[in-house]
Amino acid sequence: MAASSAPPPPPRRLLALAMALAASAVSAASAARVPASVTPISRTLYHSSDSLLSDIKALVARHPDKLSMDTITASNKGYSTDLFIVTFNHAKESTSNSSKIHVLLSFGQHGRELITSEVALNLLYILTEKRKIAGVDLSSFEKILENLVIKVVPMENLNGRKRVEEGELCDRRNGRGVDLNRNWSVDWGKKEKDYDPYEENPGTAPFSEPEAQIMRELSKSFKPHMWVNVHSGMEALFMPYDHKNTTPNGASAHLMRTVLENLNHRHFQDSCLVGSGGGAVGYLAHGTTTDYMYDIVKVPMPFTFEIYGDEKASTSDCFKMFNPVDKTTFDRVINKWCMAFLILFEEGLRNLHEAQLVSQGAVDNWVPMGGDIVEISAARKSSPDKRKLEGLDLGMQELRTYFRLFMLSTVLLMFMFCSRISKNRNRDTGNIFDS
Repeated sequence: MAASSAPPPPPRRLLALAMALAASAVSAASAARVPASVTPISRTLYHSSDSLLSDIKALVARHPDKLSMDTITASNKGYSTDLFIVTFNHAKESTSNSSKIHVLLSFGQHGRELITSEVALNLLYILTEKRKIAGVDLSSFEKILENLVIKVVPMENLNGRKRVEEGELCDRRNGRGVDLNRNWSVDWGKKEKDYDPYEENPGTAPFSEPEAQIMRELSKSFKPHMWVNVHSGMEALFMPYDHKNTTPNGASAHLMRTVLENLNHRHFQDSCLVGSGGGAVGYLAHGTTTDYMYDIVKVPMPFTFEIYGDEKASTSDCFKMFNPVDKTTFDRVINKWCMAFLILFEEGLRNLHEAQLVSQGAVDNWVPMGGDIVEISAARKSSPDKRKLEGLDLGMQELRTYFRLFMLSTVLLMFMFCSRISKNRNRDTGNIFDS
């Protein structure tokens, strides 16, 4: 009896269809958690976190003369995260770094605000490859860029972003449920009457989260002249303070307001809300990054930009509320805010030079030091070796403060003790002469 013949192989079209169905099943697993009435992530407009970082790494590899990339890993009590920091330095050889303006930009601090990281990616393209934005020639900005060193954090909250990609579209927190923009030390932990424990969880202590720890060390070592924390939810240009309904006093406040009002007038036709975050947005926020940058790091120009918001969207439709969902609006937001950053660089450079606030010091070789980072390692994109960096123990800065207070109180006690002895001696001398 002849052996039965094997079944014919399935046609290529069937194989392709089976592979497509398997791929769609993966994305459907996350989409299944999204109600039908809620707008899902538009995969045709938005990168996944992995693909966005892959594009940035490829861009850095194509432009080693202008870009470099650091990967920082930090962990605390079993929770770890990676932070990717891209440095743009347009004219490394021709211009001394000590005379350049330092700009630090952070995107994606809240996981649900995907549009901010798309702006980061496109801004890096513009700084290196694109010559035009919506028909505008960018050659006039070349001279400005020669005077800047720009550090871009394209996705500060990577773990939180992955939670959003898995279907938690309203989640703004990090991978263990902490709002990174409430985890900084200025006025930390204070709760307003409208406090939302889910949205605004400040963590167990200031800088309890590795993401905030890395950003703090970066800000202290890089010493930026300009800081921008990029968010979405509305269109606004904010300066300190977030935790109170006021702006700082004096020349620094005037400098910040001048830059923002010029940017608003030149680029937005005065359509953006301008002022303090706490005074203009309608609620007070405690433990924010921008307030720390101003009060502690002493950044001359710390800002928070809100780049998009759909006021008509339902509060439960978070992706639509915080991100454009059609290509026309998406492209408009990208182009408008990338150009806004170029104008900000121009305004900031001019005003900082006029105010004579440009500090000295090299900026290429920053190394995280100090603080309460339990475990931290860094890898330079252009270097094959990885370095282990160890931070100081938790609260070292506070211990120094307590030590100074202890020394001061000791001196005061010694002074009081010596004064008492002197008075007793004088009293005894008087008794001798009276007897």
